[in-house]
Amino acid sequence: MIETQLQYIEISTEKNPFRFADGKTLHPVTLAYETYGRLNKQKDNAILLFHALSGSAHAAGINNVGPGNAYWTEECHTGWWNDYLGPGRGIDSDKYFVICINWVGGCYGSTGPSSINPATGKPHGGAFPFMTMQDIVSSQVKVLDLLGIRKLLAVVGSSLGGLCVMDFATRFPERTSLVIPIATGVRSTVLTKAMNFEQICAIQEDSNFRSGDYYDHSPPNAGLTLARMISHKTFVSLPLMESRARKEIVHENHRANEYRIQHQVESYLLHQGRKFVKRFDANSYLRIAAAWSAFDLPKQQGKSLERILSRCRDQVWLLFSIMSDVCFYPEEQLEIANALKANGIDYQHIRVDSKKGHDSFLIEPDLYSPYISFKIDSIYNSLRAKGSAEQYDI
Repeated sequence: MIETQLQYIEISTEKNPFRFADGKTLHPVTLAYETYGRLNKQKDNAILLFHALSGSAHAAGINNVGPGNAYWTEECHTGWWNDYLGPGRGIDSDKYFVICINWVGGCYGSTGPSSINPATGKPHGGAFPFMTMQDIVSSQVKVLDLLGIRKLLAVVGSSLGGLCVMDFATRFPERTSLVIPIATGVRSTVLTKAMNFEQICAIQEDSNFRSGDYYDHSPPNAGLTLARMISHKTFVSLPLMESRARKEIVHENHRANEYRIQHQVESYLLHQGRKFVKRFDANSYLRIAAAWSAFDLPKQQGKSLERILSRCRDQVWLLFSIMSDVCFYPEEQLEIANALKANGIDYQHIRVDSKKGHDSFLIEPDLYSPYISFKIDSIYNSLRAKGSAEQYDI
């Protein structure tokens, strides 16, 4: 397996700090990223990959070092999309140049709440701005500009990364030829808002939260554990959860004179939550959950989805639904497909028949890679045939 390493790029200057959607500014802002493959002379074989909620820039290969912080546990060492990305894989790094960037506000190398504020010498903590999905996309566009990549071959993302794809494709339609959103939507649903609010409350009500300024003290692990337990049941299907739970150890007692765990599913959820707090920062999780809840593409752009997508007529779309998904229900992607159809946009809507729920996009590459590979190759070959793409320099 190929060894990779994070790279870092500063996207702000003292005179031109990064401006968030709410008007707040921040400097310096550094983003961590990894690249795979080589950028050709024309810089037109580039693919931008957005990670999901708790992902990182490390999408493929092995990276044992990461950003060098405590959150980079062994679970992070193998790229989160390793089975999809690499030489000869669905996204072939022998042909294409892929870049994956850790979100601003994250905890895997990019500037976020746990990063040191040079003005104080302490972590930003609770003072770090609450970002939006638009802020995440805008920050990554700055990276593309600094790398001299004017137009992407494709933009790809799943789940919350798919929300970023939707924002990128519609706000910067001239900057990509192919759009691949997987298991995502155009707005947070009422159910999503409710569940995210439960998670936000779980973190903030932890006595160790200290308004986000907990880095010199014990972190709010109990709150983050509960938050992850709340969300996890939407990421995997119930049959898959039950199957995995059979392998978990049932903890007989939580604490003396309190509720006694009675079933493997309870033990499984608790195990998932406790494992998660070792590799993620509560402040980052809080801000990502808030950004997810606030996402509403039609509202933020002040237009109907059909009108928003009308500017995307020069793009090709490959849209995926997971039929057992209860995090982003298939009806959410159908809304996108209908708006694409109404605009006469070249699109393909793949309905993935998986029993594993939302996380299918992470663990079942055979259901996605053939479509992704074929579509990327066909678009690139089409551009080359038109004379607008150069033979890639390998």
